[in-house]
Amino acid sequence: MLEIVLIRPGSTDYDLDGRIQGNLDVPLNEQGVAEVARVVEEVRGLGIETVYASCCEPAVQAAKTIAEALSVKFRKLDRMDNLNQGLWQGMLIEEVRHNHPKVYRQWQEQPQNVCPPEGEMLSAVFERVEATVAKLCKRHKEGVIALVAPEPLGSLVRSYINHDELGDLWKAPEGHGRWETLTVKPEVLVQSG
Repeated sequence: MLEIVLIRPGSTDYDLDGRIQGNLDVPLNEQGVAEVARVVEEVRGLGIETVYASCCEPAVQAAKTIAEALSVKFRKLDRMDNLNQGLWQGMLIEEVRHNHPKVYRQWQEQPQNVCPPEGEMLSAVFERVEATVAKLCKRHKEGVIALVAPEPLGSLVRSYINHDELGDLWKAPEGHGRWETLTVKPEVLVQSG
């Protein structure tokens, strides 16, 4: 059976400021580097064979650090872009809440029905997640791999693999340097085959 250690990259300055990062390339800050170092020690004994990363800078930076520390392969997943949050990218979450309270509330309750201005729907990202998990399942039938993905991409990966609810995506970015182990269930492998 395949296990995926889903890792959120460490903090960036955008995260600390409460800004929407989306698919912008913002490097890890000092706190983020420390969070990744902590993750390395926490996952060291899990038997991770390969570390994959979505294609944004904080995920790649974190994944390379983890792979190097564990002496395993690093691979960048070129089609695994985070959600393009369009004109919201760079804005404070508080600005969206204040200026667009209805959309903010809808994003909390039914994010799949919201398209950020000039951005993309979650369904587009979910399709990328589904294709990526299928590819990973074909490559790794069993064992343990790591996938470093920022939010909300990480929540979509978890939701797809566990068949569960997304939760409040405004709160998801608060989990910098967090990780969890997901067991890929046989029905996901069948869907991916």
